[in-house]
Amino acid sequence: MSQPLTEARLTVARPWAMPSDDVLAHLEADAGGLRTAEAAERLEIAGPNRLPEPERKPGWLRFLAHFNDTLIYILLGAAVIKALMGDWLDFWVIMVVAIINAVIGYVQEGRAEKALAGIRGMLSADAGARRDGGWVTVPAADLVPGDVVRLMPGDKVPADLRLLQAHQLRIDEAALTGESVPSSKTTDPVDADAGVGDRGSMAFSGTIVSAGQGRGVVTATGPTTELGRIQSLADEADALDTPLTRQLDSFGRVLTVVILGMAAVMLMIGRFLHGMPFDELISAAIGFAVAAIPEGLPALVTITLAIGVQQMARHNAITRKLPAVEALGSVTTVCSDKTGTLTRNEMTVRHIVTPLAEYDVTGLGYAPEGEIVRAGTQGTDAAPRGDLAAILAIATLCNDAHIVQGDDGTWSLVGEPTEGALKAVAIKGGVGSAGGRRVAVIPFDSANKLMATLNEGARSGGEAGEVSRAILVKGAPDRLLERSLTQRGADGSEPLDLARWDAAVAALSGQGLRVLAAARKPVRATTEEFGLDDLVDLEFIGLWGIVDPPRPEAVEAIADCHAAGIRVKMITGDHAGTALAIAHEMGLAGADAEVLTGAELEALTQEQLREVVRDVDVYARTSPEHKIRIVRALQSHGEVVAMTGDGVNDAPALTRADVGIAMGIKGTEATKEAAEFVLADDNFATIRSAIAEGRRIYDNLRKSIVFLLPTNGAQSLVILVAVVFGLALPLTSVQVLWVNMVTAVTLSLALAYEPAERGIMRRPPRATGGPIIDRGELGFILVVSLLIGGAAMGVFYGVAATGADIEVARTEAVLMLAFGQLAFLFNCRFLSRSSLTIDVLRGNRTVWWSAIALVVLQLIYTYVPFMNVLFESRPVPAASWILPVLVSIGIFLAVEVLKAVIRARQRSSPAAAALKAGS
Repeated sequence: MSQPLTEARLTVARPWAMPSDDVLAHLEADAGGLRTAEAAERLEIAGPNRLPEPERKPGWLRFLAHFNDTLIYILLGAAVIKALMGDWLDFWVIMVVAIINAVIGYVQEGRAEKALAGIRGMLSADAGARRDGGWVTVPAADLVPGDVVRLMPGDKVPADLRLLQAHQLRIDEAALTGESVPSSKTTDPVDADAGVGDRGSMAFSGTIVSAGQGRGVVTATGPTTELGRIQSLADEADALDTPLTRQLDSFGRVLTVVILGMAAVMLMIGRFLHGMPFDELISAAIGFAVAAIPEGLPALVTITLAIGVQQMARHNAITRKLPAVEALGSVTTVCSDKTGTLTRNEMTVRHIVTPLAEYDVTGLGYAPEGEIVRAGTQGTDAAPRGDLAAILAIATLCNDAHIVQGDDGTWSLVGEPTEGALKAVAIKGGVGSAGGRRVAVIPFDSANKLMATLNEGARSGGEAGEVSRAILVKGAPDRLLERSLTQRGADGSEPLDLARWDAAVAALSGQGLRVLAAARKPVRATTEEFGLDDLVDLEFIGLWGIVDPPRPEAVEAIADCHAAGIRVKMITGDHAGTALAIAHEMGLAGADAEVLTGAELEALTQEQLREVVRDVDVYARTSPEHKIRIVRALQSHGEVVAMTGDGVNDAPALTRADVGIAMGIKGTEATKEAAEFVLADDNFATIRSAIAEGRRIYDNLRKSIVFLLPTNGAQSLVILVAVVFGLALPLTSVQVLWVNMVTAVTLSLALAYEPAERGIMRRPPRATGGPIIDRGELGFILVVSLLIGGAAMGVFYGVAATGADIEVARTEAVLMLAFGQLAFLFNCRFLSRSSLTIDVLRGNRTVWWSAIALVVLQLIYTYVPFMNVLFESRPVPAASWILPVLVSIGIFLAVEVLKAVIRARQRSSPAAAALKAGS
C-alpha cells in the first residue's frame, strides 16, 4: 500500500543533476502523465501554480503615513492646544497646512509598488499537459509536481520542468539569466552546483521557447519556482531610504529638540520673570513653535523634486518614485547589467576570417547598414571577393531568420539573434538569398551543434539554365573542422590548415566573440535529400566572430561617470571572457582587470566579498542572489549604489539598491515596477544626464533650504525676544503661518529652476553621511535670521511708537519679513559667488514670476477684507510700503558683505592653500 503524498515528497532537490527517470520516480509519476484525480490531490498539497499576492497597506493608512514626521507632530500638537483653548480659526489654519502637506506627499507617491505583480504577469495562462493518457489544455495555475507538459516554439514555460525529451529545443532565458543567446536544452543531467544559466536539463517558468520541441515533468510550481524565488528575493530586499530622506529625518529630529527646548525656556522666562498671563503665554509659545517649524519644507522638497521629475522626463528618464530624483545625484557606484543595457542586445558580426584574408565589419545591430573592409585597409573592394562571397552566401542561405523594416524605419529580427547577425552581414556584403532555393534541411541540434541546408543555385560560369546543388553548413568550429577535409584557397580547394584555424578560433574567442564556422560540399544536381552521414569531407569556408556590441554612447557615458568620481561595475549572467572583452572595449575595466564569476563569488563569505567588492569591476555568470550580495557589500562601504537592468533576474537587486534603473523598451514589466527610474530610450548615456540632473536638483534644494530657514529663524527670533523682554508680540501664530507658506510657495520654488552650476559632472559625489546643513551654512542662516528678524522688529516697534494700532504695526512687520526674504532670494541664487552682478537678474525667469506672485499675495493679505479678518491684518497707505522695500535693499547689501567675508575666509583656509599649492 503506497504512502500518502506529502509536500516533501512533491519537492525535488536539484532535479537538474538527477536522471529524468529518477525525478519521475521521486515524484511517483511517469512519462504518461497523471490521472485527473491524482492531479487534484496534488493540487491540494502543493497549492495553485501562481505567485502569492503581497499584503498591501490600505490607502488610508498610506495617507496617514505622511503625518509620521516629527515636525508635523509639533504642528498637530499646536493645533490640539488651540482647539482646547477654543481658538478654532488658528486650529483650522494649522490643520489645513498639515493636511495639504500630506495630500501632496500622497499624490506624488503615485501608484504603489507593483514589482511582484509584474513578475506574476510573466506566468503562462495555460499549458498542454498529459492527463488520463491524452494531451489536454489546462490552466497553468492547475499544474502540479508530476505533471508532464509539452513545449512548442513560442510557448511560455508554465512551471519549472525537468526535461524528459528535447528535440532541438532552445529557450530564451534572457529575462531570467541575462544570456543574450537562447539556451540549448538536453535531457542529460548537469553538475549539482551548476548556476541557473548552465542547467541545460531544465526549463524555467516564465521563459519562452525559441525553437524545437520538448517534454518535461513539473518539478516546482508557484513560489517554489526560480521565478517565485526571485519574487521572494524582491519582497525581502527592502528599499532603502534615500540620502536626502535620511538627512531630512535627522534634521527634523534635531530641530524638534531645539524648538521644544527653547519653547520651554521661553515659557519659564515669561511666566516667572514677567508674570505673563497663562493664556497669552501659551499663545506665544505656540506662535514660537509654529514660527520655528519650517512647515513649508515638506511641500518645498516635494515640489522641487516634482519639478526635477519633469526635467528628467525631457532627458528620457521617467521617475516612478519621487525621492529617488535627488538620490541619483549622490550615486557613487553604478552596477550595470550588460545585455541590453551596456550593449544593444542585437548580435552583430564583427570579424570574418577566410582562408585568404581577414575582414572587419562596421555597423551595429540588425540594421543592414555598414560595410565589410579587409583588415588593415580603409575601404571595401569594388566587388565581393570570391572567398568573402562564399561565406556570405552560407550566412544568408543556411539561415531561418528574417530582418524586416518597420513603418518607422527601424529594423527588427524575426528569428534567433545569431542568425539575425549572419543575415545582416550578408546584406552588408551585397549577397542576398535570391536564387538560392532550399531543397532540404537539417535543423540545428544542440547535440551536433550545426545546421545544414541543401541549396540549389545557378552554376557559376556554366551554360544558361544549368544548375548546381551544394550542402551549406554552419555551426561550432570544432564540429565543422572535424568534418572538413579541405579549405577554399585562391585556386580552389587546398588541404585544411587545422593549426591556423585553431589559432584563429582562439584569437576571436579571446576577444569575447562568439565564433561560428562555415563549410560547404558540392553534390550532384539530382540530390534531393541528405543526412548527417553526408556531412563529411567538407570544404571549410571560414569563421564569423559575433558579439552583442556595446552602445557607442554608453562608452562616452562611462568615461563621464569616471570623471565625476562614479565607478561603473558590470554584473552579467554572460560568460567571463565575453564580459571582460566588452568591459575592456567600453573603458569600464583596465588591462589588468579581473573577473569574479558567480561560482567564485558563491565561495566567498559576505565579509570576504566586502573586502574585494570595490576592486572588482566585472562580475560574470551571476544569479539574482549574487547581485543582491554585491549591492549589499558596496553599501556596507557607504556607497550609494544605482543598479540597472532589464530582466526579471535584476528586479531583486533593483529593489535593494539605493536607486533602481530599468530599461523601458526591452525591460520586463517586473523590472520596471521594481525600479525608481525607467529609461525610455534604453540608453546608458541617459543615466549620465539623469545623474547630472540629480546633482542640480540637490544643489537647488539646498539653496532653497538655506533660503527658507531664515524666514523661520527671523520669526521665531521676533517672538522669543518679545517674550524674554516682556514686549508686545510683533506677530500672531496665523501671521507666522502666512509668511512661512507664502514665501515657501512662491519664492522658494524659484530656486528649483536654477540652471546647473559649471563643472557639475567634474566634481566627486557628495558625502551622504553629514547633515543637510553644515556648520558654516548654519552660521550663515543665523546671521541672516538676525538681520531679517531685527529689521522686522525695528519696523514693528517703530510703527507702533507712532501711535498706530498694533494690527497696523503687525501688517508692516509681515511686509518687512516678506520683502526681506525677497531680497535674500537674490543673495541665494549664487551662494558661492557674489550676487552683485547682472547675472543675478537673468537666467531664471521664474524668479521674477515668483516676486510678482509674492507682491500680489501681499496686496491680497493687506487689502482684501476677509483676509483682514482671517489674519488680523489691516489696510495701510501706499507710502507705508516704502520703508520695508528700502530696508530689504539694505539686507541684500549686508548679506553680500557677509558672503564676501566667508569667501575670503575659505580662500585663506589651510585646505584651500594646500589645494592651490597642489594645483
